[in-house]
Amino acid sequence: MWHDNETTVDYLNFGVVADACASLLRQSGGEPISIGVSGGWGAGKSSLVKMIAARLETSAASALPAVPEQPATTAGQPVARADRYVVITFNPWLYQDFESARSALLQIVGDEVLKLAKGDATLLKKAHELLQRINLLRLVQLGGEAAITITTGVPVGAIGKAIGKAVSYWNSLGNDADASTDSADGSDAAKDEDDESVDFKAEGLLNPAKPLSLPNEIHAFRSALEKMLEELGITLVVFVDDLDRCLPQTAISTLESIRLLLFLKRTAFVIAADNDFIRGAVRKHFEGTGITSDIATNYFDKLIQVPLHVPRIGVNEAKAYLVLLLLEHEARVGAFPQEKFDQAKVEIPLRLARSWLGETITSGFLHELVGDDTRLHGLMDLAQGLATLMFKSTAISANPRLMKRFLNTVFLRESLARPQGITLDIAALAKWHLLERCNEELANTLSSMVSSENDGEVAELLLAESAAQGSGSLDRTFPDEPFVREWLQLAPALGATDLRPLLHLSRDTATRDFGDDNLTQAGRELRDVLKVATSSNDALTRAIAAVDSGQAELAMVKAWQGMASSRTWKASVEMVILIEPCKVHPALGRRAAALLGLAPPGDIGPGIMPSLASQPWAVDILRSWLEETGIPGHAKRAIEAALRSSV
Repeated sequence: MWHDNETTVDYLNFGVVADACASLLRQSGGEPISIGVSGGWGAGKSSLVKMIAARLETSAASALPAVPEQPATTAGQPVARADRYVVITFNPWLYQDFESARSALLQIVGDEVLKLAKGDATLLKKAHELLQRINLLRLVQLGGEAAITITTGVPVGAIGKAIGKAVSYWNSLGNDADASTDSADGSDAAKDEDDESVDFKAEGLLNPAKPLSLPNEIHAFRSALEKMLEELGITLVVFVDDLDRCLPQTAISTLESIRLLLFLKRTAFVIAADNDFIRGAVRKHFEGTGITSDIATNYFDKLIQVPLHVPRIGVNEAKAYLVLLLLEHEARVGAFPQEKFDQAKVEIPLRLARSWLGETITSGFLHELVGDDTRLHGLMDLAQGLATLMFKSTAISANPRLMKRFLNTVFLRESLARPQGITLDIAALAKWHLLERCNEELANTLSSMVSSENDGEVAELLLAESAAQGSGSLDRTFPDEPFVREWLQLAPALGATDLRPLLHLSRDTATRDFGDDNLTQAGRELRDVLKVATSSNDALTRAIAAVDSGQAELAMVKAWQGMASSRTWKASVEMVILIEPCKVHPALGRRAAALLGLAPPGDIGPGIMPSLASQPWAVDILRSWLEETGIPGHAKRAIEAALRSSV
């Protein structure tokens, strides 16, 4: 099974894009930069972001010295350290409903700066002061008593007095050199709970004589952070992921928080989000203001300097992805040597990188990759067939997450098969599940044709697979469209296979009924009589009248399906199964017409026309056959003559 988490293992040649993005961040030279990674759900945004972060962390760890515990100073100033990158990954989705995403991001940045400043007394003091500013900004968001207390310096209510205590405590942490003084200040604040003002003593922060100006405080916070990053000699790279999993208000809150940190020297942001989702969140946030789509788009664009779209996946990439997932599974279970899998992880991305030169993922390349193992050759061929269909199907559209989930379902069903005594190969499971996923209507139609009576085989499917291989015409059960035709060509052929095990394992997607359990004893007897009937007779009429219309319909359908393999579509005797039940129960005409409409056009002969033309329910089908290009001319002439005779 494959997990749904982001990964740095590159199966889609995203590494080239990750290298370019990491290089862009390094070349910024301390100047602020923001990069937007856009892509739909499951397209690989998180994995691409993780690859970029890994490249920055690797280069920083290998090229830069550790920060000394007590750096040498000149005239009381720290010696400049070598530039390095500090990577922070922020996921606002994790904080949703627990804490404001805006507050959480500021706190994470502050905590990281504090950690980096440890070992340098001067920087540590500045880091504490930066944290005080962050905490004040977080408290302002609370509104009410907290906001009034902070913006005026006068404690209002219990919350205001609590803030006074907290500020004194922060002051004591931030002034190590004057610890005793700060401690006394904190003690005074604790004792004088009824004072009319809060003693905000930290340098540059608010005090009773100078109430807080929020714009000034935001500017002071940005300046303080910029100076800290300069003195630490670091570039802070913040990766924001899963923004498009959040509720609109959380997404906007996070973007607003990013604005506080954006475009500062020595900062870089990489924001992963689906552009369509962000536009929708902006419209929701400004609902009722008449905001246009262009304005919603501009909101995000103003935050992003470099737009980067996750590379779109074509058939070649889809093949590579499925091949590597399948080989990963084989290596995990010991059926494919690990060293060969490691080699495949190198050679396949190289092949993708040269695809513009025509070096595509071919059968020859894949067979050579896995050696002489014929079972693995079959898996490689399966991956190629699946990739083409998954790319063309709008239900999957070669989405990496959906392809991974598809294989998870297939292998789960394989594991469920063994304890139940079912033996099915992966290719058969995959072919059937692909039809369920991409053409549910056809899957349900074929399922309805499976019965215990015919040993689970569907003759219509066998004929359609044969016709598709030879570019022949498909009957009306199978829409003659590219996906269906290519699915029929996909190995293995299922027409001569007992489909009951496949249907049994696919009960996680639909209720499957492939038996005759709904037939009563009288219904089963009628089914058997219909299968051998060659003309209208009293015994047959009595058997039909002995059951209600529901049982008669089931018997008619089961008999019709049971005789599919021997039906020529040329002899009138073959139509007795449909005609006689409809005489007794006219309401069955609609179902009989639907079964008749499945006739393969090229097989229809003139012999069935006279008996059908006299049946009201069959007339519309006969007229539609006159317009069918695949029906032979002599059959059409017989239809015209039969319709004239029946008037």
